[in-house]
Amino acid sequence: MAWAPRRPADEKFRNHFPPNAPTGVTPNVPCRRRGAAGPCACYNPRMISSVLRACVLALAGLVAGGALAAPPAAGTEPAAFGLIVGYRDGVNPLSREETDRGPWADRRVRMASAWQRAVQQSRERTAQLARDTGVRAASVGEAGRAALLRFDRPMSGSALADALRRVRLHPDVAWVEPNVLVRRQAVPIVPNDPGYASQWFLRGPGDGEPAGLNMEAAWGITTGLNTTVVAVVDSGVHRTHSDLAGKLLGGYDFVSELQVANDGDGRDADPSDPGDWVSPADTTNPLFAGCDVQFSSWHGTIISGLIAANSNNGVGVAGVNWQARILPVRVSGKCGALVSDLLDGVRWAAGLPVAGAPSNPTPAKVINLSFSGSSACSPAYQETVDDVNDAGALLVVAAGNYSGALTRPADCQGVMAVAAVRRDGAKASYSNYGPGVALSAPGGSGNSQLNPTCGYPFPTGVNPDDIHSTSVCGFTSPGVESYGYAQGTSFSAPQAAGVASLMLVVNPGLTPRALMERMKAGARPHLSPVAPTCNAVNRNVCNCTGTTCGAGLLDANTSLQLASGPAAVIRPVGTVAPGALITLDGRASVAVGGATITAYQWVVESGPVPLAIAGDTQALTSVQLPNVEGRWVFRLTVTDSASPTPGTGSDAILVRVEAPPAPPPSGGGGGDFGAWWALALAFWGVGLAWAQRRR
Repeated sequence: MAWAPRRPADEKFRNHFPPNAPTGVTPNVPCRRRGAAGPCACYNPRMISSVLRACVLALAGLVAGGALAAPPAAGTEPAAFGLIVGYRDGVNPLSREETDRGPWADRRVRMASAWQRAVQQSRERTAQLARDTGVRAASVGEAGRAALLRFDRPMSGSALADALRRVRLHPDVAWVEPNVLVRRQAVPIVPNDPGYASQWFLRGPGDGEPAGLNMEAAWGITTGLNTTVVAVVDSGVHRTHSDLAGKLLGGYDFVSELQVANDGDGRDADPSDPGDWVSPADTTNPLFAGCDVQFSSWHGTIISGLIAANSNNGVGVAGVNWQARILPVRVSGKCGALVSDLLDGVRWAAGLPVAGAPSNPTPAKVINLSFSGSSACSPAYQETVDDVNDAGALLVVAAGNYSGALTRPADCQGVMAVAAVRRDGAKASYSNYGPGVALSAPGGSGNSQLNPTCGYPFPTGVNPDDIHSTSVCGFTSPGVESYGYAQGTSFSAPQAAGVASLMLVVNPGLTPRALMERMKAGARPHLSPVAPTCNAVNRNVCNCTGTTCGAGLLDANTSLQLASGPAAVIRPVGTVAPGALITLDGRASVAVGGATITAYQWVVESGPVPLAIAGDTQALTSVQLPNVEGRWVFRLTVTDSASPTPGTGSDAILVRVEAPPAPPPSGGGGGDFGAWWALALAFWGVGLAWAQRRR
């Protein structure tokens, strides 16, 4: 097959030869006879080169088969729609080094332009990767800052394991993972009568709700601003719900696979939720093998109402932030979200460029992502989280609903993972837990049934201990608007996202890390309403601790009070080489309420070796890094002139120290396997020389 290097975004791979032209043979090449009576045979160097290359890669797959772990048994892993590929340093067009160049003053314009150039280079490289490895690809694209190779049909079992092995062994590849569906945090949903009286989780201990958010006191400080944007990266939203009227921005639909999308098209500017039901017939499709049969969840609509439903209007329910605007970013459909769609949606929500999508005119400073995967945080996830944090957005995520340890994205560094507690403050039976949890918020603990007010043939069985919010009637496609009950960490996370958005109204200078730290500092102590304490053995309903459920119970009132102090703001540094001289710039730090910043204090919070900061009391200083690789965390604490008690605030930045990329290795990307590549290249050269002699 011929490869056209400059191709429109996501264009399908085409064969530019006639249908009967053999692969690797250039049409219209003169042909020599091998003998007077023998058949005509083309001794074309390109043909020989292609054949030898195919043999080498086949040999690579066979040799690697004995060195790598055996693939999982068929049927135990989800089908993959493609591969997410991370290239080695020096050959990755989407690396920070390549996309962050240029003058700081034109950062957004520069980033968008650099990203488009990098995308084109990355797609050309990934197309060549598909040819080199023999992996059948339908198209190429991006997954966050990683490359995406889409299969021409879903793969699983040994076929997927073979494709992963082939790509992993390529000398340009640092890592690879399958592009699979990530399950949303599924929960029962029950339409019922609206009302704040049913939203116990918004009240607080003074109202007899020990685990509640204490919102009534917080609303005395602020009810929000309509310039605040909170992104809901989820299943889309019911755009005509009256309790969300005037609250929804344009948004975008990033679901790329038609069978997952359920709306008849791919990515477009309509983030409406068409329903995400999974029927018994759907489960016979290999794409949805292992998915649970379920009705449509209206997951994004529930979350949007929790954050910003129209409030104090005598209708429906109240949201945490009465004035905020919701940016709906649709990434999930039937059975969940593809990793690539999810990562692109999160990037776009923060205002970062995504190839093929228009620029986001209303970037969010708070992003809610209520999804949980089955794997640990991967480089693709972590790079996206790092980019979003650097863009100034806090990523609030659900801890997960499997009563176990955190998985991606909750275990990624830089996210705010929120666990769920019951109405009495005990850990909810389903909630994941662990030291990576930031704090806990109510998630419900009932077992509600569907309500006949939507025409469902089920008895009324609403449990008042669940979470009450906006919803939609409809087993499959959307019907009339409604209100429902739900449970899960999916609905704990948006409560934290809503509180964070209110804190930004009080102090717009707060960074993602500062928001998280102040919310953790303002959390109320965990309660002990039951007998067992949470640990590896007691992981269902149990008493939370700081190492299992985070700093404590989310308290909106205290968080907003802590938001009003000065905010330390540090200019990002990013990735530098060992021995670099870096600048620590805290001059953008701000005080509120007429106060001014009076003192600065820099410290090294962590790093590979001890390090001193000479000008540690200056707003602007520099540090000579040692000649070692690693990750450094520098913290700035500022003090203001408030009277009678000065306020303080702090923030920290991560500086990555990495050696400049070496030339691409000549080996096979797999340690000792490099010798096989050298041998293959030798054979290849011999073949080319032999072919030239026969011409």
